Amino acid sequence: MRTLCSSTLIGEFFVIGFAGLVAMKQPDLSTGTVWTVCGIAMFLSVVLCGMVGRPGGVALGWALQIALVASGVFVPMMFFLGAVFALLWWASVHFGRKVDEAKARFAAQAQQPDTA
Repeated sequence: MRTLCSSTLIGEFFVIGFAGLVAMKQPDLSTGTVWTVCGIAMFLSVVLCGMVGRPGGVALGWALQIALVASGVFVPMMFFLGAVFALLWWASVHFGRKVDEAKARFAAQAQQPDTA
């Protein structure tokens, strides 16, 4: 699960950066505010890569997904991109857990002696 979720979070890192470039064009947003918010979100996406396997890591990832969708208020394309990344996050968590379960099953089978 960690690899899939981390890949999604790194993709979000770049999307957040590009959204910051687009948000700078908004006349009612200051450059400092845009880059403070984007910088914090980019930092969180990288830090979450290391927290995915820990308790609460997936929940924090979901919080980042919600914030990404909500950023569509300032950059309308982020409604779409945020939804796409939320779907990718769900798939990473869902299928990543299935892969982890399969790995654990195969490891358990490898530990059992053959009694055939």
